[in-house]
Amino acid sequence: MLNIVLVEPEIPQNCGNIARTCAATRSRLHLIEPLGFDISEKAVKRAGLDYWPMVDLHVYHSLDHFFAEHPNPDLWLATTKAPQDYTSAHFQDGCWLFFGKETAGLPQWFREEHPDRCIRIPMREDARSLNLSNSVAILTYEALRQQGFPGLTGTGEMAQAGQ
Repeated sequence: MLNIVLVEPEIPQNCGNIARTCAATRSRLHLIEPLGFDISEKAVKRAGLDYWPMVDLHVYHSLDHFFAEHPNPDLWLATTKAPQDYTSAHFQDGCWLFFGKETAGLPQWFREEHPDRCIRIPMREDARSLNLSNSVAILTYEALRQQGFPGLTGTGEMAQAGQ
């Protein structure tokens, strides 16, 4: 199972969209406080629609709290500052994809502790970054693709009709 970790997310709509992605892909969602919103807030629930009951949600008071509960995770850090793009990563079952807050990304000290685990999504040089929920979706589906989309089906009605 894939683990999505949001470090100090600030925008409730992004968190709701990411929760929906986690629900649809059977990925766990981990939130590192402080959060820029209340997770029971109407905007978050609206963005997640009826998917919230399907989300395996875990909340931690800090990165230290997270690492106390999950020592030595197979982690990958999404950052625009990474020297390598995400296609060079080999995502294993149970890995952890870390994403930073919308306004600042992941803490510098955290990136510096794991330089070989920092990956980026390629984009034009004059673009600052992608939206957080889009970045999570891109890396989530790449990780799941590498693993053969475990536990996910969804052939679609056209396949059932023989088209």
